[in-house]
Amino acid sequence: MPVFTWFKPLLFLAAAGLSTPVLAGSGELTLIHLGDLHGHLVPRPDVREGGSGGTLGGLARMYTKIQEIRDRNPNSLLINTGDTIQGSAEVLFTRGQAIIDVLNQFKFDAFAPGNWDYVYGSKHFVKTFAGPNPVAPWNSIAANLYYASKEEDPYTFFPDKAGQRVLPPYLIKNVNGLKVGILGFTSERGPQTVGRMVAKGFVFSTGDSEFPKYIKLLRQQEKVDLLVVASELGLSNNIRMAEEYPGIDVILSSDMHEETRKPVVTKTGTVLVEEGQDGMMLGELKVQVDNGKMTQWRWTAHAIDDKVPENRQIARAVRDARKTFVSGRDFKAHVNPFNGTHLQRPIDAVVGYTTIPLHRANFTQSSLPAAVEGSSHDFLTDAFRSVSQADIGVIRGFRYGTQVAPGPIRMEDLYHFIPIGPQIGVVRIQGRFLKRQLENSAKGSIDPNTSAWTGGWMFGVSGLTFDFDPYQATGFRVSNIRVNGKPLDPEAAYEYAGYWYGNDPNMVNGCECPRLPGTFIRVVKDDSGEALDATEVVVRYLASLPNRTVTPQLKRIRLMQPLPKPLYGFPELQPLRGAHPD
Repeated sequence: MPVFTWFKPLLFLAAAGLSTPVLAGSGELTLIHLGDLHGHLVPRPDVREGGSGGTLGGLARMYTKIQEIRDRNPNSLLINTGDTIQGSAEVLFTRGQAIIDVLNQFKFDAFAPGNWDYVYGSKHFVKTFAGPNPVAPWNSIAANLYYASKEEDPYTFFPDKAGQRVLPPYLIKNVNGLKVGILGFTSERGPQTVGRMVAKGFVFSTGDSEFPKYIKLLRQQEKVDLLVVASELGLSNNIRMAEEYPGIDVILSSDMHEETRKPVVTKTGTVLVEEGQDGMMLGELKVQVDNGKMTQWRWTAHAIDDKVPENRQIARAVRDARKTFVSGRDFKAHVNPFNGTHLQRPIDAVVGYTTIPLHRANFTQSSLPAAVEGSSHDFLTDAFRSVSQADIGVIRGFRYGTQVAPGPIRMEDLYHFIPIGPQIGVVRIQGRFLKRQLENSAKGSIDPNTSAWTGGWMFGVSGLTFDFDPYQATGFRVSNIRVNGKPLDPEAAYEYAGYWYGNDPNMVNGCECPRLPGTFIRVVKDDSGEALDATEVVVRYLASLPNRTVTPQLKRIRLMQPLPKPLYGFPELQPLRGAHPD
């Protein structure tokens, strides 16, 4: 339902020492917002707790809704806030091109890249988004992304551009008599799990220096009537920024996959919205500006569900993008850009079955909160542990993925869960490392200091159970750790299985593992000794089960106290202020 409010941003501008434009513009403007598509071209099920049981998303449906809004509101801007070219088999094997070809028809007015948009490397990122003729001409902006100097990166790919911005920090749009400034922020981190080479030659900042600088510039020099921030810094961090740096009218946020069914309005008057993931929701924010001041806004969160018909043009483009991936004469054994493995079967092929929904999408007040645990991650870590014959299987707390209803598991589901080309490596480590890693995972996802968050949620585990109290201090949140039913021995050695990449051969799960002296990382390979993509590890696991059917054991992490209640009038996936001890 639409949400209305009235307020006077002039008070906040004056308090911040920012001048108000004289003889400024007046008029109405509609901001159409999407983000965190994560490579989803077609609809997927909605089977989390409280879900409709139908399907959500699909680019052809989304385009229908975008065009409806444009028809009703010709004075509109379409803005995408990142994590677009990663998350599915189609975009993985084409390095994003499959979804770019479809989205180029959407005509974005601005794009702020997300951390996963760097996943194919910095050179590919520049080719895709930067320069005068980018592959994705989406008007990309990011105030906090720079080329590294040789001091910061002695082997940078871009030594002649040291210190320069990779993308413009902002752009100006003149719409319906209004001068609109759109200030862009990318994530403050690259996709570190994939390896240290991914964002080579780039330097990211937190945005804390750029926010006040460009608020002042856009207000006082450019004299914009409306200041919009397109940010992939995450809703929690964007709330912090809006409260610390007054003068922003609207922040269009992505990264955390939160669903602001009601916008967040800060004490400084900034309106913030975020629209979930996978194209499940589209935001429509209609604003009224009078003499350079936003005086009224109306918010509508559109569900992209079964009721929205597909646009025929985009549906045809999606079919074209998928035709070499699905069953039929056009199927092609695409090559994985990360590890050189081949796509061994069509992505619509059934590889197993599940008796329960597989996902990591529940809100904080559900019986299995996504920030703590997800059935999909339980399923995947069971596969890693079983096939590698390790003591423990571990996966980072990735927010992206899909939802699988009870019934068939298809190959494309596995690629939505594992779209970044890892292999599975096994290392022998001491129990003390496990304890430290679990504590770090908790701190990085629920600590009251949200600026210390590391992205994502708590690690998923197999062969491991523990108690978790979110309100304890760092180092004391995790207790009663058991490995296959036995208490964790801090000095004992355990075989630990997780993501491994050939370009960072000493890392498992994106971190330097303090393996025991004289040991090495064992990589799971196929029968001929060739590389085996992690998706194929999961296929082998399913094949080993009776009727290829999985029923993961849930609640491996025993939540000792409920996570904090939502603060802003809508369900939260992750406590937006962290877990504060009382």
